Amino acid sequence: QVQLVESGGGLVQAGDSLRLSCAASGGTFSMYHMGWFRRAPGKEREFVAALNWDSALTYYADSVKGRFTISRDNTKSTVDLQMKSLKPEDTAVYYCAAWTKSFARFSGSYYRSYEYDSWGQGTQVTVSS
Repeated sequence: QVQLVESGGGLVQAGDSLRLSCAASGGTFSMYHMGWFRRAPGKEREFVAALNWDSALTYYADSVKGRFTISRDNTKSTVDLQMKSLKPEDTAVYYCAAWTKSFARFSGSYYRSYEYDSWGQGTQVTVSS
């Protein structure tokens, strides 16, 4: 099973940028679809962004579209989330997740957290106003 470790979180001001990174080990990273989710205090975990194994397909939540960019480097087994124009409502713990099975379903279910098989421990992002 793939292990995922997020990094790059921190405290920033509104309007700032931040880049999160997720390093994978074990398994065959280049075959997996990947996603980022977040959980704000008192709220359910929500989808943020996802991309398929070769980066041909990318998906974003409406709330982050145009501000966040997901990317991956299969040679390094990493997936990043570049976040720009951050807002206080982006404050959350951000989680990296791997989709390692049922690959054909990804395009229709990429936003469903229960479809992802492996999760990182999360990294805190706090945006002050």
